[in-house]
Amino acid sequence: MPDITGWLANQRRSVRFALLAGLGVVAALGQAPFDLWPLTLAALAALFLLVDPLWTPRARAFAFWAFGVGYFGFALRWIVEPFLVDIARHGWMAPFALVLMAAGAALFWALAGWIAARLRLGRYGSALMLVAAEVARSLILTGFPWALLGHVWIDTWLAQLAAFGGPHLLTLITLIAALSVAGLVDGRRFISAGVLAGLAGLSLFAAPSIDGPPDGPVVRLVQPNAPQSQKWDPAFRDAFLNRAVRLTAEGDIPDLVVWPETSVPYLLNHVEDDLMLLSDAARTAPLVFGIQRRDEDFRFYNSLIVLEPGARIGAIYDKQHLVPFGEYIPGARLIGQMGLPGLAGNLGLGFTPGEVDGPVMIPGIGPAVPLICYEGIFAEEIVRGDTRPRLLLLITNDAWFGGGAGPLQHLAQARLRAIEQGLPMVRVANTGVSAMIDPLGRITASLPLGVDGAIDTPLPAALPATLYSRVGDGPVILVLIVLLGAGFMRARRDSD
Repeated sequence: MPDITGWLANQRRSVRFALLAGLGVVAALGQAPFDLWPLTLAALAALFLLVDPLWTPRARAFAFWAFGVGYFGFALRWIVEPFLVDIARHGWMAPFALVLMAAGAALFWALAGWIAARLRLGRYGSALMLVAAEVARSLILTGFPWALLGHVWIDTWLAQLAAFGGPHLLTLITLIAALSVAGLVDGRRFISAGVLAGLAGLSLFAAPSIDGPPDGPVVRLVQPNAPQSQKWDPAFRDAFLNRAVRLTAEGDIPDLVVWPETSVPYLLNHVEDDLMLLSDAARTAPLVFGIQRRDEDFRFYNSLIVLEPGARIGAIYDKQHLVPFGEYIPGARLIGQMGLPGLAGNLGLGFTPGEVDGPVMIPGIGPAVPLICYEGIFAEEIVRGDTRPRLLLLITNDAWFGGGAGPLQHLAQARLRAIEQGLPMVRVANTGVSAMIDPLGRITASLPLGVDGAIDTPLPAALPATLYSRVGDGPVILVLIVLLGAGFMRARRDSD
C-alpha cells in the first residue's frame, strides 16, 4: 500500500481529516443498533493500511484523532437528545456537546497514535496502543466506557469470551482481527488467514449452550413510558405514577415487581406515609422502585428502594457513580470548601454519591447487585465483596436519550454485563427497552421502546462465577503491558 499511504500523506490536512473521519463513521456502524461488525474491522484495517508507520508522531496523532472524531461523533450522536428535551432553553448547546464529546474522546486515540509513532512501534504497536487507549478511556476522569471497540461483538457469539476477560479482551480481539484483515490486503495472507480462522473457531467454541426456558421466580417489569418533557411536570407526573400502580396491581401476583429509575416523582421524605399504596398494588410481592431522597444534612441522592410487603423499606441503595455535569458539577464542592459558597451554589451541587455497596436482599429471591442507569456501563465496578449475587438489577431512565441509538447501546452493554458476571439481569427502563437478560446475554423477554406496559417473565438461573467476575481486568491489562513491552524491545533492537 505504499502508493496510497504516500498519497494520503501528501494531501491537505482537511482532505486527510475528511477521509479518516469518514472511515471512523464506517467503523461506528459496528455499534448498536446496526451491529455491522465487519464494517468496523474493514475501517480499522483501512486505517492501519493508510497510516504509514514512518509518519511523524504528530501526523500519526492527527490521523488517529480524525478517525476517532468520526467514530465517536456517529456512535455518540444520541448525546444531543438531553438538550432537545427543552429545546428553547438548551437546544443551542446540542451541537457543541456532540463536537466536544467526540473530539475529547478522540484525544485518547490521538495520544495512542503519538506514542506508537514516537516509540516506533509500527502497525501492531499502534493497534495495541489503541487497546490501551480504550482502557484509559474507561477509567480516567471517572471513565466513559461507552462505544468501546470491543462492543461490536455483543450481538455475536464472540461476546461470550467476556466471561473470561471482560470488555477489554473483546477490544483486543477487535484490533487483532482488524490487523489480520489488513494483512490479507498487503501480503501477510497466511498468518492473517490463520488468525482469522482461529477467531472463527473461538466464536464456535464460545457459542451459547444453555437451552430451554428459565423456570425461576416470576419478575414483573413495569414500563410506565413517561416522556422526559412530562416526567416531572405536575400536570402529568401523577398520571404516570398511577399507571405504574395499575400495571403492578393487574393479573397474577409475581414474585417481584420492578419499576424504573425515579419512577416515583417525589422525594422519599415526602411519601413515606403513602408507601402502603404501592405495597398494596404489589400485594405480597416485594417492589423495587427508583426515587430521589434527602438526608438530614440536605444532601440529595438518586436511590433504589426495596419495598417489602407491609410497606416496610427493606433496603436503600444510593447511586454511587454519578454522571458528571448531569447529576453533579465536578469541582463544585471543592469550590465551596475554598470559601466561595456563592459560586458553588450557582454551579449546583447536584446529587451526593452513595457510600454503601450492594448487594441488596430481595425477599424470596436473594441478593441482587443494584445498578442505577449510568452505573451499568462500568464492568469493573459491578460486583464487590465475597457474596455471589443471584442477579443484576438495573433501573434506568433512558427517556433522556430519545428513541434511537442511545437506549439500544445502553441495552447492549447490559447484555455484556450479564455475560461477564454469569448472572441474569433484570433491566427496567422508563421508556424502554425493559428486558430480562439471561447469563449468556440473551434477551428472554422485553418491552420495546416507547410503549407502556408490564411483562411477567421467569428469572433465569445464574451460572457459576465467571473468571472475569473473580479476577476482573487485571490479567488482560497485564497481557497488554507484556505485548507492548515486547513491541518496544523489538523496535529498539531494529533501530540499533
